Amino acid sequence: MLENKDKIVNILQKGGVIAYVTDTVWGLGCLPDNESAVKKIYEIKKREAQKPLILMSNETYNLLDYVKPIPKIGQILIKKYFPGALTIVTDKSDKTPDYITSGMPTVGIRVPDNEIFREICEIAPGHVLATTSANLSHQPSAKTYEQALANMQNLADMVIPDYGCCAKGLESTVAGVMNNELRIFRQGEIVIEI
Repeated sequence: MLENKDKIVNILQKGGVIAYVTDTVWGLGCLPDNESAVKKIYEIKKREAQKPLILMSNETYNLLDYVKPIPKIGQILIKKYFPGALTIVTDKSDKTPDYITSGMPTVGIRVPDNEIFREICEIAPGHVLATTSANLSHQPSAKTYEQALANMQNLADMVIPDYGCCAKGLESTVAGVMNNELRIFRQGEIVIEI
């Protein structure tokens, strides 16, 4: 379904930034090991430096190197809600650069349930994207291709069409699982029940 695969890979490898659909809202992302690309995301969004990005992939195991062993409660949430509209915040490993986490010792990870996003991650080098929502800071998140295009025109290097795999429009729930304790940082689409 996904077209222009070579172009997408090329943009990412050259430190570019792409906008894409997820199961919740539209995302803006780059390769996590490219500091200048991450800086570009902050510039595009006019995002405060103390607000971290998260890491997203098409498979949970692609994200495991970026975090320390996930506490049991986090593993339960992953089994139950990945792929889906849940971001889990947990202790980062040395592989996750400080410029992604704003110097914090934790990082958010997520596996969206969207076919086009999955295909993008399959071709992306390393299969992981450092990501945030495709809008300017303090503006509403983009819920459609048209909104993402309007927000990111002349800013992102590419806005990838959703090919009919639309975003639902509600942000993900953000849950922290440090020290095996569960904390809800943002209530989004998923209501956690354990």
